[in-house]
Amino acid sequence: MLKDFAKLQTFLTVVKEKSFSKASAKLGISQPAVTQQIKFIEEYLDTRIVERKKNGIKLTKEGEDLYRIAVKLEKAINTSQKELLKIINKDFTFILGASYAIGNYVIPTYLGAIKEKINNEVYMHVGLSNEIIDELEDKKIDVALIESPVFRDGIIYREWMEDELVLFSNQPLPKYLKKEDFFTFDWVCRDENSHTRKLVSEAFEELEIDCSTFNVIGVVQSPTAVKETIMRSPKDAERPIVSVISRHVIEDEIAEGKLYESRMRNFRVHRKFYIAYSKERKHDAFVNNVVDFLLTMRM
Repeated sequence: MLKDFAKLQTFLTVVKEKSFSKASAKLGISQPAVTQQIKFIEEYLDTRIVERKKNGIKLTKEGEDLYRIAVKLEKAINTSQKELLKIINKDFTFILGASYAIGNYVIPTYLGAIKEKINNEVYMHVGLSNEIIDELEDKKIDVALIESPVFRDGIIYREWMEDELVLFSNQPLPKYLKKEDFFTFDWVCRDENSHTRKLVSEAFEELEIDCSTFNVIGVVQSPTAVKETIMRSPKDAERPIVSVISRHVIEDEIAEGKLYESRMRNFRVHRKFYIAYSKERKHDAFVNNVVDFLLTMRM
């Protein structure tokens, strides 16, 4: 019976109109047809649900229980119909998930163009790479943009932009650093769950630099917090305050002379940004349009 909501809709109309004849007029069907549909429900449930009275109708206890259930079903169906119309009219919100550096510094410039590309609203979640992949698996987002290769089954990964991690400060630094220079700085570091921190630690190990002996003055969660901490640090400090960050995050400040970057000679810390989406949606036109557009943005 639940597959044929029309009969329950007739029942709801009878209750709301308090009359078989008024329900007939409201629904545009004959009164015998209304009676027949109510009788079908009663036979299906094997119980009386409506009693006819001189001044209208009265629900039995079972009829009252059915009415409460039918009202809930009606609301659910109406909500589903609205969602279906959004799909038919291509009216929905496309949700991007992005790790911090990408979400705060790379993608915002292109959100308008993505919205125009798919002719729909675009919203963005920002978090750690593993959190964004969790949301992708839970179908809370449509496409993920991550700076850490958090590989999971059931997800397609596409290499995207090239990124470089650089050491920076609000004080001028040598263009190229020697190993001993790293121990003359005060450090602001990312938290232990950060892929950037893990990648930097691996790079230091490769250079045989023991970062556990660095003078760390702060640990923060996001690249924005790293950048703001460095920018607000005293510019005349005896020991420069430094950190390592994606060059995408500080490129404007570098160009404006507000921040300064440095590297090890003949050693660069590069990584790839990735586009990720569910294998279940590899033929989804909206996902494909967004992914194709993002791939044209390779830097």
